[in-house]
This record gives sequence, structure tokens and C-alpha cells, in this order.
Amino acid sequence: MYLIVGLGNPGEKFQNTRHNLGFDSIDLFRKKEGFENWGSEEKFKAEIVKNESVILVRPLTFMNLSGLSVAKIANFYKISPDEIIIIHDELDLPLGHIKIRVGGSDAGHHGIESIIKELGDEKFIRVRLGIGNWHAVSGEHKHAHFNAEKYVVDKFLPSENSTVKALVKRSVKAVEAIINEGIEKAQNQYNDKGA
Repeated sequence: MYLIVGLGNPGEKFQNTRHNLGFDSIDLFRKKEGFENWGSEEKFKAEIVKNESVILVRPLTFMNLSGLSVAKIANFYKISPDEIIIIHDELDLPLGHIKIRVGGSDAGHHGIESIIKELGDEKFIRVRLGIGNWHAVSGEHKHAHFNAEKYVVDKFLPSENSTVKALVKRSVKAVEAIINEGIEKAQNQYNDKGA
């Protein structure tokens, strides 16, 4: 059984922000795969919908505490880290790029940091969705003035919307590929070169 988690922040004010790409992706996956609507599960601090082979999750803990929700669900359903897929925004990838990877550090992403801490393991699958490399956003010389915390909760610019829409669609296909064809084939097919 796969546990597929889209990371984001609950609430209207965070809709369409860079940090909520995981929420957007898992919601499209839910609709495309014909799942029912989200059901709130207080004991897991999450919105959940499931069938016999997949559990979809949107944590309601806010990004930096995502691990509390993920670990509770993984423990309850006895799901191992290699069956957990986390979809999340990634500041170190250019906007529109995807990189699927297994394990590794949190790379400064507080949601991933929380999941590693609560699971006690980093060997879960990540579908990393590029929200704009800070080098490109801020320019090398302005790095000291670049506020990552503010940037990730900004809404996408109108000029970025078509790229974001295409990214969300590709991320759903990437997750489907991981489930149906395995991690290596999915990486070969969906990892952007240079990402």
C-alpha cells in the first residue's frame, strides 16, 4: 500500500501559493483517479481519502509540522518509508522542473525535515516540484536580501500560471509512474535534466 502525501498549508490565504504545490498536485491526483472527496481525520490531523491500495493525505498541521501527521498515519497503517511518496515544492529547482528522489537530506525544506524527524528515517520517496531557483529569483549578488520564508508563501505570478498548471499535471503522471512502473522508470521518464 502506498501512502501519498501532498504538502502544504491549510486555509484560504495559502491557496495558490508556492508552498502549496503538494496540495494542488494531490488534489488533482484524487480527482483524476476517481477518489471521493477529502474526509477530515482529527486523530491524524489530516484530510484523507483511500482505497485498497493507496492512501492520499493532506496534512492539516501546517508545513513545518507535517511529520506529525505523516508518522501517525504510517504507524497506524503499518506503511514503511519506501512506500511513502511525498509531493512538495522545491526552492532549489527552477520553476516547472521535477525531480524524483529517494532519501537524502531535507535540503532546507522544513516539511521534509519534520517528516524525517518524526519517521526516524529519510528513505521515503520525494516528488520535488520546482518553484523557482533562488539564484534566478534573487540574482547571486542579492542572495543576502532574498527572503525564502516570504517567497514560498507568495502566490504565483500570472505569468507563471501556465507553467505551474503543466507542472501539477506532470507531477500526477510522475506519481502514477512510481506506483505502476517503479521508481527507476519514473525517474528516467520525469526527472528533468539538470534538475
